[in-house]
Amino acid sequence: MEYKEKLSTLRKKIDKIDQQILELINLRAKVAQEVGEVKKKHNLPIFVPSREKEIFDRLERVNPGPLSNEVIKHIFKEIISACRSIEETIKVAYLGPKATFTHQASLKYFGSSVEHIPVSTIKDVFDEIVRKKADYGIVPVENTIEGVVNYTLDMFLDYDLKIIGEVILEISLHLMSINPDKSQIQKIYSHKFGIAECREWLLKNMPAAQLIEVESTAKAAEIAKDDYESAAIASESASTVYGLNILEKKIDRHLFNYTRFLVIGREVPKPTGSDKTTFIFSVKNEVGALYKALEPFYKNDINMTKIESRPSKKEAWEYVFFADIEGHIEEEKIRNTLEELKQNSPFFKILGSYQKADFYG
Repeated sequence: MEYKEKLSTLRKKIDKIDQQILELINLRAKVAQEVGEVKKKHNLPIFVPSREKEIFDRLERVNPGPLSNEVIKHIFKEIISACRSIEETIKVAYLGPKATFTHQASLKYFGSSVEHIPVSTIKDVFDEIVRKKADYGIVPVENTIEGVVNYTLDMFLDYDLKIIGEVILEISLHLMSINPDKSQIQKIYSHKFGIAECREWLLKNMPAAQLIEVESTAKAAEIAKDDYESAAIASESASTVYGLNILEKKIDRHLFNYTRFLVIGREVPKPTGSDKTTFIFSVKNEVGALYKALEPFYKNDINMTKIESRPSKKEAWEYVFFADIEGHIEEEKIRNTLEELKQNSPFFKILGSYQKADFYG
């Protein structure tokens, strides 16, 4: 039949294009190997966020479609990750277990061709880097619903590590099970926040199901994969990792639920042209101290996008402030303003200058 001949012709064309893509990807990997050898010879970092941004920006400019820039970026993120793994194996510690939202954020930032190391606590992420068991780490820092993860902020007071990047991830919770029939589900597992976030939907749609709290949404998915009468509330990546059917998508009550994750390492990366700087400072115990500390940012037209106070844990009622500003520490205006703040602050520490995450991207 005519349509079969046309399909056959088109499929052969796709096969030929796939062969060309395969050859070009492997050619790119060989060039990446040579780049890695030059970097090692001159003691240069393997992972360079500013270089990745250059690549993505150029691809967006020349992309003729029909694939969107978002799809192109996702494809090339994995190609770059795979090619970089030939240069050197990068180790990334994250708040585990596998298939948590932190794991998902790490995959989004580094791609899948790195060695992901799950650890039990946020402190463990910092420790893995300090002990050089990991090159980088990724930790949650704030959520649009729950607010700031104070424990993460406190870690920066105790550790001399740098923020090298950030990821903003949409948090969507789904009902999943090894059993494709929702009517047979008797128990539902999830983290306590997952259950709280989905309680309205659960009461309306599955009032008879027993709700059981576990330590993480990923653990819930792991339990559900072995019990035909159980389901889990977890992320889409958990359904993939544990081979579960998604019975209902997006059952959490908030439509705009995002978590910001920080990527931490040992060195401040080079400017990308779209950066922010994070720092901690304290103020003197006197009238107008905070106003005076922040005045240089107004005078120098520097946008402060966030400020958060935390107890210093050294003296009662003494606080430190965590702040984000637009710009990179290598910019003269930023460097001079922060130096002015440092001169007038009892305590000051730069946590990092790094590329801003795509808005909800």
